[in-house]
Amino acid sequence: MSSVFVGEPIDPLLRLSASQLATKIRNLEVTCIAVINAYIERIRAVNKLINAVVEDRFEDATLDARKIDTMLNNMEREARRKLCDSKPFLGVPFTTKESFSVVGMPNCSGLVARKGYRSTDDAPVVERLRNAGAILLAVTNCSELCMWWESANRVYGRSNNPFDVSRIVGGSSGGEGAILGAAGSVIGIGSDIGGSIRMPSFFNGIFGHKPSPDIVPNGGQFPNAEGQEKHYLCTGPMCRYAEDMKPMLQVLSGDSAVKLKLDHPVDIRKLKFYSIESSMRNFLVSKVDKELLEAQRKLCVELENEYGVMVEVIQLEKFDYSLQMWARMMATARGKPFCHYMGNEITPVNPFCEFFKAMVGASVHTIPAIGLGMLEKFEALVPQTTTNVYTQMTKDLRQELEDLLGDDGVLIYPSHPTTALRHNVPIFYPFNFAYTGIFNVLYLPVTQCPLGLSKAGLPMGVQLVASNGNDHLTLAVAEQLEKLMGGWDKLCVEKQLQQQ
Repeated sequence: MSSVFVGEPIDPLLRLSASQLATKIRNLEVTCIAVINAYIERIRAVNKLINAVVEDRFEDATLDARKIDTMLNNMEREARRKLCDSKPFLGVPFTTKESFSVVGMPNCSGLVARKGYRSTDDAPVVERLRNAGAILLAVTNCSELCMWWESANRVYGRSNNPFDVSRIVGGSSGGEGAILGAAGSVIGIGSDIGGSIRMPSFFNGIFGHKPSPDIVPNGGQFPNAEGQEKHYLCTGPMCRYAEDMKPMLQVLSGDSAVKLKLDHPVDIRKLKFYSIESSMRNFLVSKVDKELLEAQRKLCVELENEYGVMVEVIQLEKFDYSLQMWARMMATARGKPFCHYMGNEITPVNPFCEFFKAMVGASVHTIPAIGLGMLEKFEALVPQTTTNVYTQMTKDLRQELEDLLGDDGVLIYPSHPTTALRHNVPIFYPFNFAYTGIFNVLYLPVTQCPLGLSKAGLPMGVQLVASNGNDHLTLAVAEQLEKLMGGWDKLCVEKQLQQQ
């Protein structure tokens, strides 16, 4: 087992949150170029082990940093202070999933037919973060066409988990999760239509937030959502430190941030808490591992002891059908066929031909992508009555959760049934993403929070769920959980102790 943390000291600048870095840079306590160089050095050290960054812009980032230092050195103290509002992330490095367009950078999403393509503009979220003063360092790996929960493709290869390089990083924002988990970045951008922010955040020991739908723009991605998929796909922040999620979401949301009530104060003691340990009684989906259940129960006890709240353990039987609900809602969303994207939006790929080509090593597509294309072809065989049943069940569960949570409720739910699996093993458990995917079609905001390491040295975690538009509740609770459970910093300490 190999970890990027074993025996390797980490620069103190890498142990500061984005918010702390921005403050120190504005106050001239540290130079922007020092911060950028620290992160560049870290990426160079870890990326040869984890293959998370697929292309960097280190030279341009260095120039950006020097310009910021020059500007700040020529400003009065009061003028620098005012930058807190207009440019809250001034001088802070960030990374983004390669599926988001960035001027001059690749944007192929692991599709061989699109290899060599370069973006001519920035995705809206990239532009917003840059306008807030952040400096882009690099773009990161993803699964082929962003539709699998291991980040590997025929263009960039496979990414490895920083806590154990023999393990997966999750997908599809897996490279982003890995470089953040390895301290090669402090904040990043991911996208999530079935758990693609939350699973990588879980596997790599960081925080990730899937916002309420239709708040953060999804534009500038390949592939992008069409039809009803636009409401299931959510773009959001991935961070090592919980305190960065709210200001980052504020920036990414733009004028729509007001809908999320991010400025509303939250008194944890006045919230209602519910916990569902595992109601996924579905032979296609794995049960939650005992160690993860114990971590979730420990968290509930900590909340009760610290804040005097009561965490009510509940069961909602409809969650048993999470996989069917997600699949039916996606199948009827009127998005473009996956095989259309496999063919680079020119000529749809025949997945059955690709399967036989893959058997002799002649396909340019990954097995998961081919499998998804094949499943897509069988969608027409599902009876309309079955679709109607699960469509109505989704609506009913959505209303049930909205009524339960209201404007002051938070649900604690497993992030995934297992910790990070070994490479290629997810092919045997293809539907375990149901633990995250269900919340996309329920339109609910969800925050993934780390909860320490398993006995095998792998990150554990939980999802925090609120009703639509109440993102501020899960983000506030996440900040408190970081104080209670230690967050990413504690994971690193535990990892080093385990390896001694």
